[in-house]
Amino acid sequence: MPAPAADTAEPDTAEPDTAESDTAEPAAAPQDRLPGTTVVSLGNVAEPGLWMRTPLVSAATRGRVSNPETGRAVVLDLLPLDAAPGAGSRMSLAAYQSLALPLTALPELRVEPAG
Repeated sequence: MPAPAADTAEPDTAEPDTAESDTAEPAAAPQDRLPGTTVVSLGNVAEPGLWMRTPLVSAATRGRVSNPETGRAVVLDLLPLDAAPGAGSRMSLAAYQSLALPLTALPELRVEPAG
């Protein structure tokens, strides 16, 4: 009796073990951590407006950022930053100027909801 041809063999349809990823709970959305403090660096200077990208918020919102050393404050858009809570934040050039910060400064600023 001749051996079966190679092309008549059943194809390997086994899928990789994905049971863990299929049944795992989705990660919970990060909760807003306001009020809070964050170390800030200068963000993309080509992006206009008053904004701060920060891991302190999980969705875009308005916020008030103040410098405890000078008392100066600015209301701006708080935008989520996909980073660990202690990773720091990035702020727009216009916001840096509103707070009279040197462009190379890495200040620790207070962030709270606007209003």
